[in-house]
Amino acid sequence: MNPLAKLDQKFVWHPFTQMRDWLKREPIVITEGQGAILRDVKGKEYLDANSSIWTNLHGHQHPKINAAITRQLKKISHSSALGFANEPASLLAEKLVSVANSKLVGRASSRAGLGEEKGNRSSVASPQLDKVFYSDDGSTALEVALKLAYQFTLRTRGKKVKPRFLSLDGAYHGDTIGAVSLGHIDLFHKAYGGMLFATDKVMSPYCYRCPFNRAKPERTDARKSRKCHWECVGKVEQKFSAQKKKGNPYAAFIFEPLMQGAAGMIPQPSGWLGQVTDIARAHGALLIADEVMTGFGRTGVTCHVDDKIITDIAKRPASAKLFATGRVGITPDFLCVAKGLTGGYLPMAATLTTQRVFDAFLGEYEEFKTFFHGHSFTGNQLGAAAALASLEILQTKQSVLQRAHLQKWLHDELQTLWSLPNVGDIRQVGLVAGIELVKDWRTREPFALRERAGIRVCEAMTQRGVLTRPVGNVIVLMPPYCTTKTQMQSIASALREAMEESF
Repeated sequence: MNPLAKLDQKFVWHPFTQMRDWLKREPIVITEGQGAILRDVKGKEYLDANSSIWTNLHGHQHPKINAAITRQLKKISHSSALGFANEPASLLAEKLVSVANSKLVGRASSRAGLGEEKGNRSSVASPQLDKVFYSDDGSTALEVALKLAYQFTLRTRGKKVKPRFLSLDGAYHGDTIGAVSLGHIDLFHKAYGGMLFATDKVMSPYCYRCPFNRAKPERTDARKSRKCHWECVGKVEQKFSAQKKKGNPYAAFIFEPLMQGAAGMIPQPSGWLGQVTDIARAHGALLIADEVMTGFGRTGVTCHVDDKIITDIAKRPASAKLFATGRVGITPDFLCVAKGLTGGYLPMAATLTTQRVFDAFLGEYEEFKTFFHGHSFTGNQLGAAAALASLEILQTKQSVLQRAHLQKWLHDELQTLWSLPNVGDIRQVGLVAGIELVKDWRTREPFALRERAGIRVCEAMTQRGVLTRPVGNVIVLMPPYCTTKTQMQSIASALREAMEESF
């Protein structure tokens, strides 16, 4: 066994990992990365098919981000945000506000191929995001939004109110106590039940396993073949109405826009998000959008990409929205970002919010209306420098076109998997895909978790030089934006062969 692998097994405790299993075999020790390729200590190369757990946008060792960090290192690596400002964090805040509030090109552009998903645009007026609060990761970004929403509700509705929050079934919003309280995945959260505060959940629009979907299994994305009457939207309305009757309307509605990640890559059918956020707004609830996974172009350039759309995008690259909420015409009261914020280089997060929320925390010193929350590395200069470089790359014509091509390549390769009997559903939103494994696609019968179906397939992919990690029985593909057509084909081939070997 490699000496570094021995050290790891002797001293390191890995996240979301059964360490008894980990200690049974020699771990892969990653030492280098270039573009979409990772290299281990033994010199073996792997394709990074999940962007190093959903973080890396542009590929490893991107020269522009490397250069930005190097320039900043020659100035200063970190100084406190408690009582001091700094250059890159200030510039980054301005840039984040700008891209978060970028206007849609208009519904009429759907005919030109640049429009957003039909029926998604909210009919309720949205606020503008004006302020940025920095933190360290996705969990803390959600924790900030939760605390701000809690205190804002008390200050605007009265201190006798008990703010209550609504999120989706299967939700995962992080691992801090507040973020875990918003989550509804028993496997992750049940162990901490005694530490959590109560929140409510409402059904997620999981078309493939929706009890209201009367469509029989077909060899297509279940969103396309669904037969229902938007019962999932009705459930949201019922939940808000019931809470209002109790005299304590929900303080906020928390959601991942367009696709729920850790829930199993659950995509939302076109029109769902606009309807449910309209309901939340009508009931006076704040909107907290968790774009930790979906942000910075991850949900694609538009809902569908073909050669004509790619040509149109080449003429107007600025029409490609960087946030999922922007793609559907919704501006939340809180926009939480992390993971890809720095291009996957450094841990950094941000919570964007409105002037209205900010103003609720203004007062005289002795009023103690200050937001009492913070982090030692808030607004870190190295992270901010990397994020500025990443945002600059994202807005170039070259990057937008590459993302459009990759979205199409991913779609084309996924279609070749429908012939496999253990593929139940294939779900793609932009540059994110989930392939749900089942015992038989005709019955949708799931594998029991103890059968380790997803893990077995990913282990077989590793043997073929492709790295990713499943969410239960769902194989996740989320390649870096620099992934080539040939590399995308290799990822799909490895997945096909791994499934044929595993079942």
